[in-house]
Amino acid sequence: MQYDVDDAPLILTAAEARVLGCLMEKAVTTPDAYPLSFNGLITACNQKTNRNPVVDYDDDLVAEAVEGLRGKHLLYRVDGGGSRVQKYKHRIDERLGILPASQALLTVLLLRGAQTPGELRTRSERMHSFVDTEAVEAEVAETSADISIPLWRRLPQAAGQKEARYMHLLFGEDFIEESPAPVCVASEPAVAAVQQRNERIDELETRVDQLESQLATLQATFAEFRKQFD
Repeated sequence: MQYDVDDAPLILTAAEARVLGCLMEKAVTTPDAYPLSFNGLITACNQKTNRNPVVDYDDDLVAEAVEGLRGKHLLYRVDGGGSRVQKYKHRIDERLGILPASQALLTVLLLRGAQTPGELRTRSERMHSFVDTEAVEAEVAETSADISIPLWRRLPQAAGQKEARYMHLLFGEDFIEESPAPVCVASEPAVAAVQQRNERIDELETRVDQLESQLATLQATFAEFRKQFD
């Protein structure tokens, strides 16, 4: 089915994409800390793991991105559960109507740039489990047919690459993401070893991400507790 999408152009800045991706990620991976406070959102944006590129956004840039996403109906503010802290939730499901599987793929594309189906499958595991890379490509194709705006694109396979990559189109269809430098084709055992290493790195990054999120939640809770005595 075709979903109705608002008439407003859906073109994001880099900061808006990072904020939106963080909200989508944390909604699934750390639901106890979601919606995110403004400080929690800054921490998520500047996270060192599961991000490419790693950034150092300040309050003003994140605030500007938040307002930009509100204007595009992709984010809204909610009450902080009785506290004075405002929190934020994404509206990607309302805005586009895409299913959780596609939301997981879009999340990692927003946070980490263009990726192969294999990378997308591994890196979205915390949010949705795909049985294989064919399932990833099938989800991409089905969602492309189901919504009326261009959401992602398959990039031409570069020299030295075994797989083509996908990129999101929320920076606009004219945006061209720089391809990685060509690499020498390695032997099958070497490729397998690299893949195993990368999977292990992703697992460790996921664990660090979870610990950082738990720490951020504890810090935010403690900060709100201290305000009672200020």
